[in-house]
Amino acid sequence: MGDPSGIGPEIILKTLSDSEIYQFCRPVVFGDPGALSADVKGLKNKALNEISRPSKAKGSPGHIDLVPVSRLNRESIIPGNPTVEGGKAMVDYIIRAVEMAQNGGLEAMVTCPIHKALMHKAGHSFEGHTPLIAHLTNTEDYVMMLAGERLRVALVTIHCALKEVPTKLDKIKIYKTITITSNALRTDFGLKNPQLAVAALNPHAGESGLFGSEEEDIIKPAVDRARDEGFHVEGPLPADTLFYKAASGQFDAVVTMYHDQGLIPLKLLHFSDAVNVTLGLPIVRTSVDHGTAYDIAGKGSASASSLKAAIRMASTVARNRKKLKELSG
Repeated sequence: MGDPSGIGPEIILKTLSDSEIYQFCRPVVFGDPGALSADVKGLKNKALNEISRPSKAKGSPGHIDLVPVSRLNRESIIPGNPTVEGGKAMVDYIIRAVEMAQNGGLEAMVTCPIHKALMHKAGHSFEGHTPLIAHLTNTEDYVMMLAGERLRVALVTIHCALKEVPTKLDKIKIYKTITITSNALRTDFGLKNPQLAVAALNPHAGESGLFGSEEEDIIKPAVDRARDEGFHVEGPLPADTLFYKAASGQFDAVVTMYHDQGLIPLKLLHFSDAVNVTLGLPIVRTSVDHGTAYDIAGKGSASASSLKAAIRMASTVARNRKKLKELSG
């Protein structure tokens, strides 16, 4: 559910009002019954089917199968008014879903938006969903990828100050981002020979060292190593022209050096339907690509496009992994 005071409950209600969702998965909500029963402008309340585990889900339109992880008081689920109690609950939803995914009770998990500062106030010092889930699954190497139909971007560094980016880049981290992304495109997205591009850090890819040495010293060696090992990858390429080529279909994904380098072009093309997917995890996890939007929470105006896309992608990845497992015996 994400933060119960954000738009998570609202976009869940909108998403599960679409009968098409039930044609390719059996959705189960981990959250709070009070938040889903709240009066949201323009939405009719759905009948809640409270269950103890996903295997008891009915999986049919007209009602919502819910694992009630929390039962917050009314003051903690007021739309647009986040509380520490709600923050603790939003983390509990993630933890419970991860546990069930690891135990085989779920084939995939999809996360609604959380607020990172609220997570810290609730006593969890992680930078967001992704590092928390990596911690819970004992995953050391993982990659955050944002994806839409025309563009996919994978991030080498995620949430840090821009001035810290050059100090956080190294050959191993870039190499691992390339290989994890390429392998996931094969296993999770069914691409036989994924083509990757790696963005330069500096303008004009450093202009032969005139604008910076990171391209020659760090990025190119990582690209060369991956290419020598059989991965189809090009770079470092100037970012100002790279995304046009990628969006035109020349590359299956772009490895970017920092958050905004990848997310600005991604959101320009896929502001409403982009999906956040964590690559390299032992479980399938996707997420919406937007925040809690406290300013519009409970008003009925939040778009459910990203959540619907995230559920579709999670279902696709789960099916692809299942097929691969069956083929490998």
